[in-house]
Amino acid sequence: MASCDLLDVDPLELQFPFVLDKQIPCPLRLANRTDRTVAFKVKTTNPRKYCVRPNNGIVPPRSLCTVVVTMQAQTVVPPDLQCKDKFMVQSVVISDSLSAKDITSQMFAKEGGNVLQEVKLKVAYVMPPEPPSEIAEEHDGLDRVLVPMQRIVDNGKSTSELSSGSVSLRSLDHLLVEL
Repeated sequence: MASCDLLDVDPLELQFPFVLDKQIPCPLRLANRTDRTVAFKVKTTNPRKYCVRPNNGIVPPRSLCTVVVTMQAQTVVPPDLQCKDKFMVQSVVISDSLSAKDITSQMFAKEGGNVLQEVKLKVAYVMPPEPPSEIAEEHDGLDRVLVPMQRIVDNGKSTSELSSGSVSLRSLDHLLVEL
């Protein structure tokens, strides 16, 4: 989290699990730790690739605002899952009497004598979590699926464990799940 004079921005790196042909959202939290009303604007180096809602707004004193950055569905995997896109959150103190519809581009102009804060954010693609591997097996004429459980080490002995609420099953290599 970046602790700044006007808005704290979290996270400083937007992470998108990369999945082809699927829109991926990432929340961005803006915290106003001051006693003043702060307007913000979110910019990106690649506006066609991302949808930012809201892309500007007001954060009242001692309040939080969540902005959702959505990466549009991608049709091609980038080499090495590298991303050079960047975002910037600009913020400026405004009058308490203004509302979100009163926000203008001139408020964020450096030449206007405004006290402007800018926080730069990186973008990273991450691999989505792997779904559990499933092995189909025919058993007693019923289709069943064997789901391997994660092996853990318990007091130096290799065991398997599955926990669900307060239920714990030990010493099983596989769990049979009936379909």
